[in-house]
Amino acid sequence: MEKELRIIISGGGTGGHIFPAVSIANAIMELRPDAKILFVGAEGRMEMQRVPDAGYQIIGLPIAGFDRKHLWKNVSVVIKLLRSQWKARSIIKNFRPQVAVGVGGYASGPTLKIAGMMGIPTLIQEQNSYAGVTNKLLAQKARKICVAYDGMEKFFPADKIIMTGNPVRQNLTKAMPDKEDALRSFNLQPGKKTILIVGGSLGARTINNTLTAGLSAIKANSDVQFIWQTGKYYYPQVTEAVKAAGELPNLYVTDFIKDMAAAYAAADLVISRAGAGSISEFCLLHKPVVLVPSPNVAEDHQTKNALALVDKQAAICVKDSEAESALMDIALSTINDGQKLEELSKNIAKLALPDSAKIIAQEVIKLAVSAAD
Repeated sequence: MEKELRIIISGGGTGGHIFPAVSIANAIMELRPDAKILFVGAEGRMEMQRVPDAGYQIIGLPIAGFDRKHLWKNVSVVIKLLRSQWKARSIIKNFRPQVAVGVGGYASGPTLKIAGMMGIPTLIQEQNSYAGVTNKLLAQKARKICVAYDGMEKFFPADKIIMTGNPVRQNLTKAMPDKEDALRSFNLQPGKKTILIVGGSLGARTINNTLTAGLSAIKANSDVQFIWQTGKYYYPQVTEAVKAAGELPNLYVTDFIKDMAAAYAAADLVISRAGAGSISEFCLLHKPVVLVPSPNVAEDHQTKNALALVDKQAAICVKDSEAESALMDIALSTINDGQKLEELSKNIAKLALPDSAKIIAQEVIKLAVSAAD
């Protein structure tokens, strides 16, 4: 009889880390329904709600990110890091995993560091085209490193790298809804070109400001429709501005889109931040996209993610600092250029790596089984 598999998955902080982590867990359970999976996240962060929603147990560490602007504030961060390492040690001792998986985000640092020190095999998943500090440190002890971009041997030992792509939300890879039905679900008209605007799970200030300032252009271009996801924080001020602008039948505004499959099915063009998880979704679904990289991320990795696509004529990139003056014009000219949409769709499709979650799950199970023997 096969020995019971016990696996820790650690990381989170934003939807971009949580959705892939859950996809990997689901893929492990499909291959080995007997597996026991425990998530380790950061207290007070989004994963503490989203992971139990997906049906998995999670324990939080008292960890916080480094404050790069106010270095003096990092004394408490160091104390929290030490406390997190102690807690990670006791979690690992009690749960006795055969393998620990890190998906990026605050909690993966202490969890995988301690797992490595305790002799437990580790696997890390680096989503971005530019490796983060935590993963570069964890790579020294990791057995396998799953990546989504070419050229990652400049950050990691080449013999540990596996090109898997980034796992995406699983409902996106199943049957997509019909485009007309999808448009109707957002109270929009079938047959009209539609732009989907997403700012990530938390919203994106620059994108929201640009659209708020561009409400008159939305009104003037009634032959184009817009689905606008603002994020919870920005929703009240956006709805105020939309109300003040008057009747806008070609605009649907929401704080969070539960059914992303319908949103993608409805869209002819997407405007988005350049998070690695989102980009993987656009590749798999062959979606033309205008990327506005967030400047507020470590090592400016979103710009590097975006440029990796621009180099292959697979996306359009607008700098955050130029978005308010240029984004609306670029989006409207692109949506009305059928040839450009087709070219973007064809080129981004070439970068798709399907079955990422399953491939990573197989690697995790291999490590766990060899450790259990």
